[in-house]
Amino acid sequence: MTNQDSPSNFPLYEARALMRDLMKPNPLIYWSDFLLHNIIGWVALFAVLRAPMWSIWQIVAYFIAVFAFYRAAIFVHELAHLERGTFRLFRLVWNLTCGIPFMIPSFTYDGVHYEHHKPGVYGTGKDGEYLPFATQRPVKMVGYVLLSLLLPLLLVTRFLVLTPLSYMSPTLRKIVWKHASSLTINPAYQREQDTVRNDQNWRLQEFATFLFAVTVITCVLLGFFPYQLLVLWYAIAVMVFIFNSLRTLAAHAYRHNDNRPLTLVEQYMDSINVPGNWLTALWAPVGLRYHATHHLFMSMPYHNLGEAQRRLSEAFQDNPAIQQTSRHGLWSALGCIWQEASHSSSSKKAIRQE
Repeated sequence: MTNQDSPSNFPLYEARALMRDLMKPNPLIYWSDFLLHNIIGWVALFAVLRAPMWSIWQIVAYFIAVFAFYRAAIFVHELAHLERGTFRLFRLVWNLTCGIPFMIPSFTYDGVHYEHHKPGVYGTGKDGEYLPFATQRPVKMVGYVLLSLLLPLLLVTRFLVLTPLSYMSPTLRKIVWKHASSLTINPAYQREQDTVRNDQNWRLQEFATFLFAVTVITCVLLGFFPYQLLVLWYAIAVMVFIFNSLRTLAAHAYRHNDNRPLTLVEQYMDSINVPGNWLTALWAPVGLRYHATHHLFMSMPYHNLGEAQRRLSEAFQDNPAIQQTSRHGLWSALGCIWQEASHSSSSKKAIRQE
């Protein structure tokens, strides 16, 4: 990194001054966006069940359901950042209509993601949402994406099986909380007991998710629901997790491979923006295409991140950090990290052979 590219040269205070009017979330936007896509998702799901098998209408309805539910589910990211004690009704409705049905109640992200943004945690071994992919073999990224095929089944096991068992064993209860109660990418992550911000009722969320799983499976076994409903739920969930895993790989440069704390600006320079177009919003919904900008202003509501990025680009267009954090699209972002990982892997192999 040259002196020109140094994080110390990024005008953080000036950038913050430009964003003061963009920090307040608009409840109308949150409600209308979430409800619209959640309703579209459920309507499309039932359309898939009623359409002729493998017909064009069924395939179209399936992908509509995937993208609609994906956008609705990603609101869990906003819930993790909203000011403590706010949007309580929104949180409840999101959990009842989206989070619980997909086995991702909001407590699984609450607190955990907030920790990811802390300068003393980001990129270190304590960060559940960071792995130094760019310094590892590329095959590890492939494995991470393929894990999406198992993730829905693991979530069902967590809430349908481990929840009641953990009620009977305090030891298992602690293990489940530490190792199986967080939406993370770092397999070594252990959740601390106090890692909760808003979801103090997480035990109720957990039980409700268990109850939902039991109810749906019982209804299928008794013939009230067709078994195809479970197959479709799995197929939609898998595709949602695949898109999210690709988005996650495109969200950071993932170059940090030690426990040295990073400053806020260093977080920004290790993160990625993909402004793109309306297609970008399909795989990086709810403002996540501006992920680097989000790391500068983590409390900024998603609907203002585009404007924040525009202001940064106009005010500091000559600052190299703006270009360093930008990619042209998903394949551009994935291609960059793949090339870095390949080069790093080849270099390590050459060193071992010497």
